[in-house]
Amino acid sequence: MIKFDKVVKRFGANTVLNELDFHVKPRERVTLIGPSGSGKTTILRLLMTLEKVTSGTIQVNGDYLSHMRRGGDKLVPADEKHLRQVRKKIGMVFQQFNLFPNMNVLRNITEAPVRALGKPRAEAEKRGMELLEMVGLADKADQHPSRLSGGQQQRVAIARALAMEPEILLLDEVTSALDPELVAGVQSLLIEIARNSDLTILCVTHEMHFARDISNRVLMFDQGQIVEEGPPDQIFGEPSEQRTRDFLQAVLSA
Repeated sequence: MIKFDKVVKRFGANTVLNELDFHVKPRERVTLIGPSGSGKTTILRLLMTLEKVTSGTIQVNGDYLSHMRRGGDKLVPADEKHLRQVRKKIGMVFQQFNLFPNMNVLRNITEAPVRALGKPRAEAEKRGMELLEMVGLADKADQHPSRLSGGQQQRVAIARALAMEPEILLLDEVTSALDPELVAGVQSLLIEIARNSDLTILCVTHEMHFARDISNRVLMFDQGQIVEEGPPDQIFGEPSEQRTRDFLQAVLSA
């Protein structure tokens, strides 16, 4: 579903990803862990086309994301039209909720399906209410984001991402901006969504218990490279690499 082939990403002289080979299978749930600055969020930003690769290629469900074909098999950097088309397969929930403050909750969820997918507004609103019911906020449809708690706003952001009917859901530190008492509820919701859907999920988190519960596979990142990967029980129970052991000891004892 996701394939990085020798992807390099530099910011000036700083190489964040260094010839990264990386894949996620359909319906797999993969979590990226590692120290800040190791390149984890850059992977998500490349998939959302918020950043461009320096070199290498990215494919999503067999289609090139970073490039497109021209004149047969020649690959050239993707133009905006191509990026928009492939990006429709991907939804993302950010650290910050990024809701539209001038729109009520329901319209926050329905605006993109109407404008980007061409859905009739009545159909989008019906689906929007179903999603609000799923995230426990059906009674907040007419409220504006400023009237909601942080946890409620993040639930709206999750519903908004799902309203675009993505094949891939990206989660970027989705509970890091929440008060501690709100974290467990949002994490439980995401774990339930993950287990009861066919979504391919790629998650970045510093919450190790959440990583263990939501993932089929965990990847330890450091300095733009995969240090170690495996099922959660192996990574958190018996990591083989000293760098992974050091990181987990530091995070879990904090």
